Amino acid sequence: MGKKKGRPRKEIGKMEFEGLCKLQCTEREICGVFGICEDTLNSWCKRTYKMTFSEVYKIYSVDGKVSLRRMQFNLAKSSPAMAIFLGKNMLGQSDDPNPMDGADVQARANAQTQALADLINHPVAERTMEEIEAEGDGD
Repeated sequence: MGKKKGRPRKEIGKMEFEGLCKLQCTEREICGVFGICEDTLNSWCKRTYKMTFSEVYKIYSVDGKVSLRRMQFNLAKSSPAMAIFLGKNMLGQSDDPNPMDGADVQARANAQTQALADLINHPVAERTMEEIEAEGDGD
């Protein structure tokens, strides 16, 4: 039997690797922790999981996102700031609902009232409220 060629394989802890994926560490960061290059990490993933690094990463990084989301929801129970953050980012809520001010509301109500009065006083067949309002906007 001949000697094996090449240097000995670096030891990569499976649990540590999976934990780094759950923490959303990049491929480069994971390689840095183990002192290896991307090719070595990908080869190890193929031997260990029968998948490429990116395929394995997708599986274990999801666990980290779920864990983070769980912590955020739990924190939102006691932290108004976190509840507001989640409301804005997950529910599309906003601090500024962009309400109309009183003058805008009054002006619009007056225009609608005038348009309705015009329609009642001067009926025209097949004329809609929108058409009458549009005519009033041109004044």
